[in-house]
Amino acid sequence: MARIRHIALAVKDIDKTADFYEKAFGLKRSPKSEGPTAFRVYMSDGEVNLALLQYKSKVGSDVDPSKFVGIHHFGFQCDDLENQQKQIEAAGGKFFFDLGDPDDDDFERKFKDPNGIIFDINWKGWTLTSGKVKAKKVTTKAVKKAARSAGRAAAATRKAPKKSSRKPAKKARRRS
Repeated sequence: MARIRHIALAVKDIDKTADFYEKAFGLKRSPKSEGPTAFRVYMSDGEVNLALLQYKSKVGSDVDPSKFVGIHHFGFQCDDLENQQKQIEAAGGKFFFDLGDPDDDDFERKFKDPNGIIFDINWKGWTLTSGKVKAKKVTTKAVKKAARSAGRAAAATRKAPKKSSRKPAKKARRRS
């Protein structure tokens, strides 16, 4: 199953644009960062990620960043990347560009539809959205708990000390 979770706008002034959408609609905002193809700010209402992208070049964008502004692409979060790609290609979509590695948190596999419109898919979702798959954080507490658990398991597998064959001494009875 695929769900629309991402819309990307190519912009000329990323800070001014982010300020506008934050003030006009109350969208949550990520810090500005630099990716391999663009400067970016992610914004969201909690369900859909609005990516504001200030592209550096045509690489990964297929547009002249000095001239193009507007909706650049949109994205679908899908359950099975490989099967979704087969469906896209069987329907006439053409692979365009991989942004990052499939295991990366912000990975996107980009395609073009029969009109040349760019869209992308990923399985982890986008920043600030409810469907975002989060990597498990390893905390100090979790590490200590795992170490204790491993220690107990190791202790249980060790042989118990042999019992002495000597009989314990009987306690002397007191006569009253």
